[in-house]
Amino acid sequence: MRFKEFKESVQNDAQPPADLSPCLRALWHDAKGDWDGAHRIAQDVENPHGAWVHAYLHRKERDLSNARYWYHRSGRPEFRGAIDKEWEQIVRALLG
Repeated sequence: MRFKEFKESVQNDAQPPADLSPCLRALWHDAKGDWDGAHRIAQDVENPHGAWVHAYLHRKERDLSNARYWYHRSGRPEFRGAIDKEWEQIVRALLG
């Protein structure tokens, strides 16, 4: 799947595509306005990608100390730009 198709799915579909990884499913739900659903998914992914998505979600809710913890766990630097730009960066990276 390409980034454009992912965004179109967010805009047009009631459910995420079945073949998405858990991290991409979390970001899909976040883009649909379901932060809680996204967080439930991300917190169950115990790898650096899951930690990265988890960091983003806590940054979005402005829980910066928790976000810093998860950035550290992800091995990635704390993102300083616009929240929508971080979402796009993560989605693009996970789509490969």
